[in-house]
Amino acid sequence: MAWISTSLNTETVTFKDIGYSTTDATQAEIDFQVTKDPATGVKCAVKALDSKFAVVGWKVVDIGPNPADATADGGRTTVHRAVVRTESLSVSGVVDSCWIPDADK
Repeated sequence: MAWISTSLNTETVTFKDIGYSTTDATQAEIDFQVTKDPATGVKCAVKALDSKFAVVGWKVVDIGPNPADATADGGRTTVHRAVVRTESLSVSGVVDSCWIPDADK
């Protein structure tokens, strides 16, 4: 019997919505945290939604590497704020996804 694990070599990134605020009908601010390897850069897509859950703003945010001593957990979890332009008044803002970009692209 053999045990094979690929998870040891697989880098992961997780995210958590913290909050949002609507400045006016043209802008929203989305606060979120990202947990990743401190040496890895990631991209996160954030979106602002209206009262009918339609997307009224969208932005991809680059989150670069950070020092291992940047936070209490060794630099793994950091907090970010994205300012998103909107086409109409938003009532919420969330992270849609985060990923580690391909090095070749």
